[in-house]
Amino acid sequence: MIQKFSDKIILKNCPNFDVCDVLECGQVFRYEKTESGYVVISLDKMARVVQFDDEIHIITKDVDYFYHYFDLDKDYQKAIDLLSSHGEILQQACQFGKGIRILNQNPYEMTVSFVISANNNIKRIQQIIDRMCKGLGNKTEFGWAFPTLEQLQTADESFFKSIGAGYRAKYLVNLANQLRNFDFESLKTMDSDQARKVLCSLSGVGPKVADCILLFGVGHQKVFPVDTWIKKVYHKYFETGLSESQISTFFVQKFGDLSGLAQQYLFYFQRKYLQN
Repeated sequence: MIQKFSDKIILKNCPNFDVCDVLECGQVFRYEKTESGYVVISLDKMARVVQFDDEIHIITKDVDYFYHYFDLDKDYQKAIDLLSSHGEILQQACQFGKGIRILNQNPYEMTVSFVISANNNIKRIQQIIDRMCKGLGNKTEFGWAFPTLEQLQTADESFFKSIGAGYRAKYLVNLANQLRNFDFESLKTMDSDQARKVLCSLSGVGPKVADCILLFGVGHQKVFPVDTWIKKVYHKYFETGLSESQISTFFVQKFGDLSGLAQQYLFYFQRKYLQN
């Protein structure tokens, strides 16, 4: 049961929501673990998530925003049942990561964040984003907001290098200029292949980052981001002799509209449980 109040959302007996699974499965970077749960920041909004044995409180001034952000209006058990029919590895992955939900993030924030994430580890990504927010964003009651596009456009390459972005600094400067007239909404009406091509025209965005943006920021479900962990899953459990560039298509053909969710379960299972 999920209840909305003016200052919080309460989830009772919801086995398909676990805040650790949701936040630590690689789809978002602006969160912090605390003694009582997690703090999540998106754009200029914040939520505190506290998980008890059978009850979760999402405490925020922006209830509707975070209700959508955490994808709370979907029945994930139906998807789990369907994916579990694909064999033992999916059964295990779905059971291990059953608390995962696909976040509905702001696509602008996602794009900038995932360009920073390329060939990077999560801790370092978080540090770079934090420095960028402190250097460019507005001060809020809970910390620093993600910089607006206008604020991002004021930064030059030396600023991004100073916060640790390295070779990505040039990409971020170019990206800020490209996003001036970029229409993320139009991506929602395109098929995934077309939308991926449009995103790959942006500086620093390759196929894997594009698929992440489509899945976590635009709402496309028939995508399957492929990274090192997913390659391990493919070669260990699904090997059919495909090249790396064909792996994503293989999984999309296999899982259809549940591809994005299947990717998260398999990715999380491999990285957190199997780890080899």
